Amino acid sequence: MAVQVDGGSSDGGDPDELKTQFYTREGTYRLMTLSEYSRPNRVGYTNTQGNASVRVSFVNLPDPSGNGDRICFNFGRELYVYVYKGVKKAADLTKPVDKKMYKGTNPTCHDFNSVTMTSDTVSLLVGFSTGQIQLIDPIKKELSKLYNEERLIDKTKVTCIKWVPGSTNLFLASHSSGQLYLYNEELPCGTTAPHYQPFKQGDGYAIHTCKTKSTRNPLYRWVLGSDGCCINELAFSPCGSYLAVVSQDGFLRVFHYDTMELVGVARSYFGGFLCVCWSPDGRYVVVGGEDDLVTVWSFHERRVVARGQGHRSWVSVVAFDPFTSSCSGVKVNGASSSNSKVDFSDSDSESSFEHKRTSSNSDMTCYRLGSVGQDTQLCLWDITEDVLRQPMCPRTRTTSTAGLGNLSGSKTLNGNGAPAGSAVGTGTGPIVDNTKCNSIVTNSVGSKDKSGDHSSSNSHHSGSTLSQKLAAFGFGDRKEGHKRNFSIGPKSSSSSDKSHNSSTVKSTHSAADDPMRLIGTSTCPRFDECPLLEPLICKKIAHERLTALVFREDCFVTACQDGYVYTWARPGKLPAAGC
Repeated sequence: MAVQVDGGSSDGGDPDELKTQFYTREGTYRLMTLSEYSRPNRVGYTNTQGNASVRVSFVNLPDPSGNGDRICFNFGRELYVYVYKGVKKAADLTKPVDKKMYKGTNPTCHDFNSVTMTSDTVSLLVGFSTGQIQLIDPIKKELSKLYNEERLIDKTKVTCIKWVPGSTNLFLASHSSGQLYLYNEELPCGTTAPHYQPFKQGDGYAIHTCKTKSTRNPLYRWVLGSDGCCINELAFSPCGSYLAVVSQDGFLRVFHYDTMELVGVARSYFGGFLCVCWSPDGRYVVVGGEDDLVTVWSFHERRVVARGQGHRSWVSVVAFDPFTSSCSGVKVNGASSSNSKVDFSDSDSESSFEHKRTSSNSDMTCYRLGSVGQDTQLCLWDITEDVLRQPMCPRTRTTSTAGLGNLSGSKTLNGNGAPAGSAVGTGTGPIVDNTKCNSIVTNSVGSKDKSGDHSSSNSHHSGSTLSQKLAAFGFGDRKEGHKRNFSIGPKSSSSSDKSHNSSTVKSTHSAADDPMRLIGTSTCPRFDECPLLEPLICKKIAHERLTALVFREDCFVTACQDGYVYTWARPGKLPAAGC
């Protein structure tokens, strides 16, 4: 294995050599070889273990000794829970807290409940490739419940599962069918296929409840996008009030969770969005996807404000580093970010928010973002708010009228996708000179190209090339690999359910009917219409595609498709004896 100790992003060296350490402005990050987690018996680590991505979940149990960290990860048909020792001690793979091997299905996602946990018990949700959901307690091993056991609710893969923030019993599960379900872990699922009735619908989504005399699971069914379009990931905002969802149709949709209203959207430049995360202060949503880009969407301005170019393949995970980010001069530490909370009130006037921002201009806000992809690369990004606050630069006055129109159940948006009456991107002021705008953008990202063609060593990233691709190919056409066909279970319920979905969604996904018209709007600006960010570092850190990235106080954790979970020590966090 070729291993290289590497420096900053501008030094020499073979970019295809594996890095075990790298430098940033805060110091040196080092791979902790003794803190590597995997299955105890590593024999048979091949690509035949299944297509399910290796995911990582953490929980910190209340433990007076300070050893409350637990890590869960899946590989193939196996699920493991270990005591996580971080950079302090070597991993002991011979003593898992719990290990499970499943037959005929693969675990695909999981999530701990940090609300109900105690020092000796914790609830862990596990989603599977065949649609079932399991609730277990990996510590006491007394709890075991199954949901959608007979696959009557949904027969497709569970793509993401999350406990509702602050809830002891509610959780959301998304499927590759394009549907999202709300469950109550205390309720049964029923012995027959559920029948649904419309509850609410809007632009690109519809919500249903079960037709039943007694309350049963699922409590709600959300249908997003076009029929059968895979939901790839969902994420709750730090305040717990908003839900961001990304799907294979190339849309980011942000909902007010309690009112189920769509408050904003963004569109990928090409292909589907695969991953999503919120900034620690809730001001920005970042997504990554099949356009090889990292896209930054502003919650308050309701528009795409920047793109990051650095990956050479699909971006699989994006995550903010709350321990390195500073918001309005206040260090966000992950455990408590009360000093950097943002008012999410959805009033027509944003003057109060603008006042808060302008009054703290002396304290620069800087976000540290991380991303990993199928190119086996880790990218770190330093994003300052002065770049994110640059106005959109439309080519012509007409581009500002090609927005999504009205979002049902949310505020009326103007052509730039900003709330009506707001001062951001209203399109009523003078047209910004395109040459000047490109100069601002290129200066902000350090590009030498003044014409708006932000090319790099990877020529396929250039704006003109992608525009040509969009003209030549279907804009975000759904991949065949995202279709899931199952023969198990009653065909009648499946066909009737599909028919019901089709009739419902056809009347609601008008925004996705012609996604090409979104190009050049605030929902999907052209390459030369918003800042193009360059990564602080971009390093090859694995041989297989990377599937997980989690930032912790003393380290960050990555995982790759071959089943290995790696710990990278932060600068100054190495144990005294070294490693």
